Amino acid sequence: MTDTGRRLSHAALPPRPDRYPTVAQAVAAARGLAQLHPGRCRVREVGRSRAGRPLVLVSVGDGPGGVLVVGGPHPNEPVGPASALRITGELLRRPVPPGGAGVPWHILLCLDPDGAALNEGWLDGPLTLRRHYEHFYRPAYEEQPEFLPSAGSGRAPMPESVVLTGLIDELRPFLQCSLHGVDFGGAFVQLTRPVPGLAERFARSVARAGIPLDVDAYDAAGWDSPAPGTYVLPEPGRDGLPQALPDDPALSTWSYAGRYGGVTAVLEVPMWAVEAVGDTRPHPEVARTVGTAARSLRDRAQELTTLLGHVPAHARAAYGPLVRTAEFNLGVCPQLADEWLARWCPRPLSASRVAAVGIAAERIPLRVASMLLRLLADTDGPAVAAARRRAERIVAESSDRLRHRFGARWVPVDTQITHQTRAVFAAAECLAPGRRP
Repeated sequence: MTDTGRRLSHAALPPRPDRYPTVAQAVAAARGLAQLHPGRCRVREVGRSRAGRPLVLVSVGDGPGGVLVVGGPHPNEPVGPASALRITGELLRRPVPPGGAGVPWHILLCLDPDGAALNEGWLDGPLTLRRHYEHFYRPAYEEQPEFLPSAGSGRAPMPESVVLTGLIDELRPFLQCSLHGVDFGGAFVQLTRPVPGLAERFARSVARAGIPLDVDAYDAAGWDSPAPGTYVLPEPGRDGLPQALPDDPALSTWSYAGRYGGVTAVLEVPMWAVEAVGDTRPHPEVARTVGTAARSLRDRAQELTTLLGHVPAHARAAYGPLVRTAEFNLGVCPQLADEWLARWCPRPLSASRVAAVGIAAERIPLRVASMLLRLLADTDGPAVAAARRRAERIVAESSDRLRHRFGARWVPVDTQITHQTRAVFAAAECLAPGRRP
């Protein structure tokens, strides 16, 4: 091998299988793959983020009507860019179809590189629960680029949203795969319309990975579920959908692909698995358990709102995104607690759904307290020191409950990526049987 070949091979090597790549590492590896496969793979910048970071698209094959993969839609879910890179490598390992008439694939490595930059401090390890939350950031709803502003909101779409909808307009994919990860729970898939055969293949992949299948997913409450772990977007305006959160899948880049006949698959895989989300049995004490979770969430939100008041002006100016997402989460907590008490306590619920409520009651304060610790880190004074100590206790208490009460266990990075990659190819093969990339 020539020196140039060695350099290209090294550049194209994927990240270590026990680590997530940073966005820069994913882009560098993708560029290396394109140099090794110049006739099949190309990399191009398709736009810029709010802060001017490049949004990078990898294409294997040419033309519209293929598959669009979106990595990193939520920056606290680093499996997305990792799986996007794995998918690229897998495509290039496959033989070239006769006549080159395969399915074109287009892989957006990271939709939110600005948010990813605020999370990347933990990617060099150790990949522990504590270290993850020391670097935690997830944007408020209106700063998540997969969601589009409603008509009359007066809010312009984010630059990243414009890039993604522009790609959908240009490529008209028959399938869009959005690569997500959950902090705690199990794997599941949300679809904008049914995909025959996918539920069975998805469930088999989950079983091979040794992770739980989320059979009553919190994020898909009120959605149709043709099979365990598979959920289909309901028609707009259906009664019974959760109201506390502003998320509206109908106003999303998921649904946007439907204008060209495309279907979107939102593929979720856990970082920390919780076996209880796979339990279909009726929960024996719904009112007591859900009521306790609701009251705990409300009490902690009130306390964290007080602690947020100790964040000084210079930290608010320097870390505006963290402040806004903390305020957003604390703002929705009372509505969530009310909804759980009013709508879920009186109903029979599965053990899976009750576990999901309990996880949310721990996860939201854990996220907010972790961001508060980042905001209060460089400030002195007795009041701030007391606020830091209380936030530290909330982080420790929620982490302990998630580990011990819910049995949260780490899912190896390679396991997460392997399952998510399998699920993407399964979705493509179910929608385009017999066609190879």
